Amino acid sequence: MKSFGYLMLFTLISTVSVLADDQYTAEELLKSKIEAVMSVLANKDLEQQAKKKEVSEIVTPIFDFSLMAKLTLGKKHWPDIPEEKKKKFTDLFVKLLKDFYLDKMNQYTDEKIIFKSSVKVNNKVHIPTEVISKDTKFSMLYKFYKSKNGWKIYDIEVEGVSLIVTYRSQFDHVLRKGTIDDLLIKLENREITDSTLATDPKQSI
Repeated sequence: MKSFGYLMLFTLISTVSVLADDQYTAEELLKSKIEAVMSVLANKDLEQQAKKKEVSEIVTPIFDFSLMAKLTLGKKHWPDIPEEKKKKFTDLFVKLLKDFYLDKMNQYTDEKIIFKSSVKVNNKVHIPTEVISKDTKFSMLYKFYKSKNGWKIYDIEVEGVSLIVTYRSQFDHVLRKGTIDDLLIKLENREITDSTLATDPKQSI
């Protein structure tokens, strides 16, 4: 019985250790990427377009843009869309999301980012941060899941507002009244925007 008890205790300790290591890995990944981005943005010798290119190369590997595209349509719409239109939608959405994120990142000047302790949510890791800019501050929550290629961001919340939920609401509104073709046209014409995050000046990402 003692041996069984020691085995259970060892298993428990090992499991806790693995979970802690996972959280630490996700935290360090995010910190290293954001610090690298801030370094690029602070480089006065780089043109704005060159900064945008370097920032894209830094952050793209930690986002699962394809999954984010799928999540914005959700179980309600995604299964019924033909494969070729799923691909077109994903391509358009990824471009929209990348451009939005990179444009907002490039607005950074002398902001300070505080990383708070991560939270384990089932098999995911949520990492809260606080962005301090002059006299204002706001919260950002990065949501990670562990893919076969490592930790990836699948959603971001700014001041409690989910990027995925915001887009999903807009897409659902279009699809309830029209078709996937209508949504694709709106994406192509850039008639879809993240109005919640885009209109509030303190929400600069």
